[in-house]
Amino acid sequence: MIMTTPEKYSFTRYLAAKKSVDDRALNRQVWQALVEQIPTSSPVAPLRVLEIGAGIGTMIERVWDWQLLTFSSYTALDAEMESVMVAWERLERWARQRPDIREILSGEDLVIHGDSCAMEIRFLAGDLFDFIAIQPEPYDLLIANAFLDLVDIPAMLPKLFRLLKPGGLFYFSINFDGLTLFEPEIDPEFDAQVQALYHRTMDERIVDGKPSGDSRVGRHLFGLLQANGAEILQAGASDWVVFPGRAGYPEDEAYFLHFIIHTLHQALHAHPELDQQRFEQWIALRHAQVDRAELLYIAHQVDFAGRLR
Repeated sequence: MIMTTPEKYSFTRYLAAKKSVDDRALNRQVWQALVEQIPTSSPVAPLRVLEIGAGIGTMIERVWDWQLLTFSSYTALDAEMESVMVAWERLERWARQRPDIREILSGEDLVIHGDSCAMEIRFLAGDLFDFIAIQPEPYDLLIANAFLDLVDIPAMLPKLFRLLKPGGLFYFSINFDGLTLFEPEIDPEFDAQVQALYHRTMDERIVDGKPSGDSRVGRHLFGLLQANGAEILQAGASDWVVFPGRAGYPEDEAYFLHFIIHTLHQALHAHPELDQQRFEQWIALRHAQVDRAELLYIAHQVDFAGRLR
């Protein structure tokens, strides 16, 4: 699919475009390790699941499509009200289009029933720290997809694990780990400088006066998880790899690429260590490469499935 560089950007459209990229990237060995540990559930004793940074609900679709859960009570928490509203509308529309979903109940929660499975979905818009502070009943499974590299993970991880029951499971996926690659090269030295400075902005990100990011969280999670009483059941790479085929980029992945380039531009557009005229030309050329279906993009990430001891 060929598209031109957008004049405006939508984060919820980016999240929708990212779904096909994530679907390819997620490590199936890590997923299978999680599947094998999911406890038995029933209509009267559903599995309690919490997803943080749930966005527009694409992981919920994936959990159903990939048959992770049988009977579940699924809480989807996100800080952005717009994302929560889009998630509700998107999932209700998705459910009505599925032949394997025979009943949909829409009220305070969204409830979907298949022949031998059911999911009760509760959408919450709010701050994660506020949610932790209310001390909800512990969950059986905690999910975070493309989220943990956006927080101060050494400080956050102990708080997150308080949300789990003893022996509870976690699935932490798409954790960035220090490699961003655009091909073809424009200028190897300048390309490397842009990449290094972009990664540094992740490490130096401050939100509400607190550190909020880590460009190598994938590798750091191995030690941090174990230091916080977790057993890693499986871990593996989950790289984003986006490239054009004969018909251009699949799905809405050209938009995904434009959004990534836009994000990089927003992070570095006034950086004092960059020649800004040269950087603007670099950004314009990267967008043009997407428009011509020439750009290859790779980002290295790591998935984890584990259990709280």
